[in-house]
Amino acid sequence: MPELVFFSGTMDCGKSTLALQIEHNRSARGLAGMIFTRDDRAGEGKLSSRLGLVTDAVEVEDEQDLYAYVVDHLSRGGRADYVIADEAQFLAPVQIDQLARVVDDLSLDVYAFGITTDFRSKLFPGSQRLVELADRVEVLQVEALCWCGARATHNARTIGGEMVVEGAQVVVGDVNQAEAIGYEVLCRRHHRRRMTAATAHAAALSPDVLPMTSA
Repeated sequence: MPELVFFSGTMDCGKSTLALQIEHNRSARGLAGMIFTRDDRAGEGKLSSRLGLVTDAVEVEDEQDLYAYVVDHLSRGGRADYVIADEAQFLAPVQIDQLARVVDDLSLDVYAFGITTDFRSKLFPGSQRLVELADRVEVLQVEALCWCGARATHNARTIGGEMVVEGAQVVVGDVNQAEAIGYEVLCRRHHRRRMTAATAHAAALSPDVLPMTSA
């Protein structure tokens, strides 16, 4: 039976790499996929991985009806054996409903990839709707790591290396950017303490920190 599957994880855990792998595996078997994305780091109309892999995709717009888009593609003689939706957290809840309709009415598998919570640890509306509707939710097993070495569970937005907790929910950036707006994955403890790799390093070098000496 066709399924709506939500592959979820923090930033930097390989979601887009897996999306590209699924596309490769199926296209190698003669299947044709339709790929949707939004606000990819490589630019408009691209699905990219931090490993350097990239492919073309349909850039989703705010009011776009994804079900109607697939139907129109098929009615014009196009082919689609499955659908991939990357950066699905940026989709509107109604667009997630449209992807579910693609599964139910067109009998196509839909593979959605996205992070569940934003930099404030709040659910993205698109991700929330996916959790509500998906036939399966798969948490990726490639663990991203906090700077301390613990498993990263939270996404942090940084400006100049310092964590911020206010601002628009969607601001495009990438991980490990020291300048301007960037993102960093943290364990819950250091997300609560707002301690990024940069601030932890600065604290370690601070003259206010007493050195440890042996008796």
